[in-house]
Amino acid sequence: MADTLKSLRGMHDVLPAQSAAWQYLEQHVRDLMQSYCFEEIRTPLLEQTALFSRSIGDVTDIVEKEMYTFADRNGESISLRPENTASCIRSAIEHGLLQPGQVSRLWYQGTMFRYERPQKGRYRQFVQFGAEVYGIPGPQIEAELILLSANLWRRLGLDREMHLEINTLGTADERTHYREQLVAYLRDYSDALDADSQRRLESNPLRILDSKNPAMQAVLAEAPTLLDTIGDESREHFDGLQTLLRGFDIDVRVNTRLVRGLDYYSHTVFEWVTDRLGAQGTCCAGGRYDGLTEQLGGKLTPAVGWAIGAERILALLEETQGVPVRAVADVYVVMGGGVAAESGLQLAEELRTQLPGAGVICHAGGGSMKSQFKKADKSGAQCALVLGEQELADGTVTVKFLRQQSEQQTMARAGLAQFIQSAIQTDGV
Repeated sequence: MADTLKSLRGMHDVLPAQSAAWQYLEQHVRDLMQSYCFEEIRTPLLEQTALFSRSIGDVTDIVEKEMYTFADRNGESISLRPENTASCIRSAIEHGLLQPGQVSRLWYQGTMFRYERPQKGRYRQFVQFGAEVYGIPGPQIEAELILLSANLWRRLGLDREMHLEINTLGTADERTHYREQLVAYLRDYSDALDADSQRRLESNPLRILDSKNPAMQAVLAEAPTLLDTIGDESREHFDGLQTLLRGFDIDVRVNTRLVRGLDYYSHTVFEWVTDRLGAQGTCCAGGRYDGLTEQLGGKLTPAVGWAIGAERILALLEETQGVPVRAVADVYVVMGGGVAAESGLQLAEELRTQLPGAGVICHAGGGSMKSQFKKADKSGAQCALVLGEQELADGTVTVKFLRQQSEQQTMARAGLAQFIQSAIQTDGV
């Protein structure tokens, strides 16, 4: 007997019972993006490896340890995308979306891949929603993007579960100057640094600030901060963002250790964090990355964006309130055999045409009326439509309600759709 095949570690199926929650979240995101006039972009799962090594950074954890990278038949190094900001910028450059004076507001929904240790809220294949804006400098657009995400939490009923952490990384020159100060400070504590921090000390020292190792906190407690070394212009930018956000009653926490794990950020970085998901508490993260377009061969363009981990939002919804689940069916057609089966198929097709969005199941496979009613009830349908011998003879349909205390009614088929529309409460009818 052949071995049973299973999904790869860190790759998971979304089963029919779970898909309603995904659709619920996806619809909220889609509606919100439309209200902010963002346009959807869809990029390939596979890209040249150089796209990510040039944008994310050669010495980041993602590029060093987490990308799915391989050679195609022509020997070219290609990778499954670990994130989508670089792909969006590549697409914008390639297709002329970054012309002088042009503003692009883009959003995406898609699958990403990172080879890391799977745990709750962290998978090797995962879904992100993202928003990217090109062509607008300054803190105002950053505030709007953060407000967009705050609006999503409100719509989902998660606004009390999230808090916002922000920091500034200043300009490239300011980071270079700060990096020298930080490295000088950390070298005085080299014996206390863990293995990861020792490795990053020369290659990517800012990432040490984001260490989750409790033993490193004492070392970092007195470390210099970027906020203390930035110039007046960067500080004005950062202060302006905070003023805008507080005008909307958003609880803003400045976290001077927040640096993000990607090399392309400058000025503002931020994360929406929850205390309800343990170690995987970051649900949305982003910031400004004005220099990325130049790194990838385009002209210098202001750019800012964020990404949301869909699995973490769904886990948070499950943890706090659950997700409304819509029944698969609204109407279930129950019928006898022979001519009734053909008439039932015709009735189901008529209702699907007349009631767009309604779920109509036409029973198939035979069986007694009793067994069909059991399946109708299990389907979650609001009502069953019965086509028996008497109904066929009279040209009528009997409507039997399954979820409400109402008397069944027998009526002509001509007015059936209008009756169902007014009698049952569903999203699609």
